[in-house]
Amino acid sequence: MLREDVLRKKTDFDAVYSKGRSTGSRYVVIFYLKNDLGLTRTCFLASKKVGNSVMRNRARRLMKESFRQIKGRLPEGYDLIFIARTTIQGRVCSEVKRSMEDALKRAKLIA
Repeated sequence: MLREDVLRKKTDFDAVYSKGRSTGSRYVVIFYLKNDLGLTRTCFLASKKVGNSVMRNRARRLMKESFRQIKGRLPEGYDLIFIARTTIQGRVCSEVKRSMEDALKRAKLIA
């Protein structure tokens, strides 16, 4: 069974990219759009610019762990796309978490 809190469909991605807003911080860019589902769906991306598959997977793991620590403070009902910047290479989880918090504060999704 697929998890409901993961963004999967191309139409959903297109909607977030075209109708949503974006904000960035040192290590992460966030695209966000309010949905009417009552749950927050997320996606974590790292392009080939970040590095080879090992580096991209590490970047995604860092973002997922940072989000896991933050998600209790987020409001429900948003589609979020987190994209790793190339500067995320060699960083630790606490730095990525701080960067994600800064971007979410700039988006006014957390206080």
